[in-house]
Amino acid sequence: MVVRAQGVPAGLGSGSTHAHAALARLCELYWYPLYAFVRRQGYRPHDAQDLTQEFFARLLAKGWLADVQQERGRFRSWLLAAMKHFLANEWDRLKAEKRGGRVDIVSIDEATAEGRYRDEPADTETAERLFDRRWALTLLERVLAQLRAECVTDGKAAQFDTLKETLTGDARPYAEIAEELQISEGAVKVAVHRLRDRYRTLIRAEVMQTVASPEEAEAELRHLLASMGR
Repeated sequence: MVVRAQGVPAGLGSGSTHAHAALARLCELYWYPLYAFVRRQGYRPHDAQDLTQEFFARLLAKGWLADVQQERGRFRSWLLAAMKHFLANEWDRLKAEKRGGRVDIVSIDEATAEGRYRDEPADTETAERLFDRRWALTLLERVLAQLRAECVTDGKAAQFDTLKETLTGDARPYAEIAEELQISEGAVKVAVHRLRDRYRTLIRAEVMQTVASPEEAEAELRHLLASMGR
C-alpha cells in the first residue's frame, strides 16, 4: 500500500474502494496480538475468540475506519484503543447473546491460538506490553518469510537459511559460515551486508503500511524494538 498524504495508511480511509481488502489483510496478519491482549484481560479462550471475531466484524461493518481517517497516528495504537473501548462497552451485551450465526472475519483456530498463548510470558507482563511485543514479533516473522521467499526466487534458499542468524547479530564467525557455504569469507561479508540491508528495507516497508508518515515510522520502529527488549 501507498501511504496517503493526509496521514492515513492507504486503503484504510472510509472512502477508499480498497478499505475492506486493506483492513482484512491487516486483521489476518495481526489478529493474534489482539487475541493475546483479550486473553490477558482474563477472558476465557472461547470468549476471547468470539470477542476478537466480533471486534473485526465491527471494524468492517460499522464505519469505524472513519476514526482512523480523522486522527493521525499509528494503526497499532488506534487498534488497541479501539479494542479497549469495545471490551468496555460490548462484553455485557455479547455474553448475553447466543453463539453461532457469526461470520468469521479472520481464521482463528482456538487450539492453535491457545497453544501460542500458553507459550507467552507469565502474567506479570501487562496486556498492553504483551500486545506490543506480539505485534512486533508478528511483523518480524512476516518480514523474514518475505525475505526468504525472495531468496528462494533467486535460488539462494540455502544461503538464507545459513545467514539468517546474522540478522540478529548473534552469528557464528564468518570463517565458519564461509566453510559451510563453500564461499570466501569476503563473499560472506558481502552477502550478510546485502541481507541486512534488504531486511531493514522490508521492515520499514511493513511499518509504513500502518503509519501515516516517515516520522511516525521511525517512532513506531523504536517502540517495537523497545517492546522486544532490544
